[in-house]
Amino acid sequence: MSCILHIETSTTVCSVAVSEDGQCIYHDEDRTGQNHNERIGSFVDEALSFADSHAIPVDAVAVSMGPGSYTGLRIGVSMAKGVCYALNIPLIAVPTLELLAVPVLLRHDDLPGDAVLCPMLDARRMEVYSAFYDRALHTEREIRAEVVEEGTYDEILSSRPVYFFGDGAEKCKAVIKHPNAHFIDGIQPLAKNMFPIAEKRLMTQQTEDVAYFEPFYLKDFVAIKPKKAL
Repeated sequence: MSCILHIETSTTVCSVAVSEDGQCIYHDEDRTGQNHNERIGSFVDEALSFADSHAIPVDAVAVSMGPGSYTGLRIGVSMAKGVCYALNIPLIAVPTLELLAVPVLLRHDDLPGDAVLCPMLDARRMEVYSAFYDRALHTEREIRAEVVEEGTYDEILSSRPVYFFGDGAEKCKAVIKHPNAHFIDGIQPLAKNMFPIAEKRLMTQQTEDVAYFEPFYLKDFVAIKPKKAL
């Protein structure tokens, strides 16, 4: 038996969950915007109180590792490390793009066998973070940051159906027009969907060094100085 605390802060949604043996038994989320720093502490406290009130010892902490919002990832990973240190339990890193694919696989069992899953996170303007996975979540193309233009994915679209989802896919609908391109709306990385990946990693002892683990930013953070009002 295993119980895992899950933390997800890679986008504008802040969410926390608790899973036990393949089931999400608690979750909370805030979709009001970038106020993770204000909400994450109380969310984690409430999740740990829930586990304690049900006499369920927490065995590990899973955190969304990126790519995603630089600030959001730092907040989530810092909180996850703090809990791991306090409870002396292992840290599990869940790739954010793999996490995005979980609800698609759980809710869309009618996908063709040769379907390619392409989760996309918004990376400003027409740039996205994306990767390709098959239905077993095996990587078919590694994560990259890329500018999406007409014809960007034509090579793979010419041979197989590709399912695009995530907030990055929303802004690409007007550009990707191939008949093999399909879009799934409403998919966001949420803590309540982390357990299939996190529990597998805990079982196979794929845990991180709590002291040295850093989020996967993919790109260097660039601070943009706001323009002065004229």
